[in-house]
Amino acid sequence: MAESHGEAAKGSAQGTTAHTEAEGGHGFPPFRSETFPSQIVSLLVAFVVLYVIVSRLALPKVGGVIDARQKAIETDLSDAQRLKDESEAAMKAYESELATARASAQAIGAETREKLAAASEAERKALEQSLATKLAEAEKSIAATRATAMSNVRGIAADAASAIVEQLTGKAPTAKALNAAVDASLKETA
Repeated sequence: MAESHGEAAKGSAQGTTAHTEAEGGHGFPPFRSETFPSQIVSLLVAFVVLYVIVSRLALPKVGGVIDARQKAIETDLSDAQRLKDESEAAMKAYESELATARASAQAIGAETREKLAAASEAERKALEQSLATKLAEAEKSIAATRATAMSNVRGIAADAASAIVEQLTGKAPTAKALNAAVDASLKETA
C-alpha cells in the first residue's frame, strides 16, 4: 500500500510539471524577465501609496505619542525638581527652627540656673543670718549660764572649803579669810 501511495505522489508531481510546461513552460512568473517592468511599476505604486499612508496617518500619530511622552517626561522632571527644591527648603526651615529652639532651650536653661542659683544664694544667706543670730543668742545664754554657774561655784567652793577646814582643824575659818582663799584659787584656775 505504501508503494501505491508513493507512486501516486510521483504521478501527481509529474502531472504538475507537465501542466506548467504545457501552459507556456517559462517558470515562475515573477522571475520572468518580460514581467519585470510591470512588476517594478506595481512596486513603485504600492510603495508610494504605502509611503503616503504611513506619512499622513501613522507617522503623525507616532510623532504625537512621542511628543506627548516627551512632554510628560519633561513635566515629571520639572515636578520632581520643584518637589526636591521644596523639600530642601523645608529641610532648611526645619534645621533653622531646630537651631532656634535649641538656642531658646539653652537660654531658658541658663536663666533657670541663674534664678535657682540666686534663690539658693539668698536662702543660704538667710540661713547663715538665722544661724548667726541663734549662735549669738546661744553664746549669750552660755555666758549667762556660765556667770550664774561661776557665781554658784564660788558659793559652793566657799562652803566646801569652810567644811573642809572645819573638819581638819575643828574650827570654822573667818569669812574674810575664806573669801580671800576662794578668790585666789579661782584666779589661778581661770
